[in-house]
Amino acid sequence: MSAQRPPDSSRRSDRSRRAICDAALALVGEVGYAKTTIEGIAARAGVGKQTIYRWWPSKAAVLMEAFLDMSARQAAESAPETPEAGEDGAYGIPDTGDLAADLKLVLRATVDELNDPVSEAPTRALTAEGIIDPALGAQFVEALLEPQLQLYVTRLRAAQEAGEVREEVDPRVALELLIAPLTHRWLLRTLPLTHAYADAVVDHALSGLAVRP
Repeated sequence: MSAQRPPDSSRRSDRSRRAICDAALALVGEVGYAKTTIEGIAARAGVGKQTIYRWWPSKAAVLMEAFLDMSARQAAESAPETPEAGEDGAYGIPDTGDLAADLKLVLRATVDELNDPVSEAPTRALTAEGIIDPALGAQFVEALLEPQLQLYVTRLRAAQEAGEVREEVDPRVALELLIAPLTHRWLLRTLPLTHAYADAVVDHALSGLAVRP
């Protein structure tokens, strides 16, 4: 009979990390960020709270890693078959030659993501906590938002080169015309965030960005 192999500690750690991340996301969605505790996450994940403190300095740090891990998994599951991912794993905005159609496709996906009950609670929690904790806010921007913003910059610069967008337009400012309205409506919850609204945002923004006859 062959000798029994010792347990793989790296796999056990990976399983524990995944369980902790999943537990953090689930609890924030169920009871909210304020009522989520390290003790609750540990109990839900089936680990000791010292295990969590050994890997993360705070509840916010646990949620940050859990959210980034979830975002990476979602991106991998929905990744297109043809475009190649960049170094950060993000897939570029499609370039079909129709800027309006490409932007509407991406903004509609953004609407779906913001309305997704699985990701909405942790997104709101991290957004609010990032205002209170500048270090966490900076990490949130650097790790998640900035790679996505760069995709817009790349697509808008390509549109400039194709003569669709005026040369003097600053892509970094222009992308805010597209993203900020969706974020504003999502944060305030005063009006529904829909595909039709995303399409209208693109139409209004491009009317100011497009080359004038």
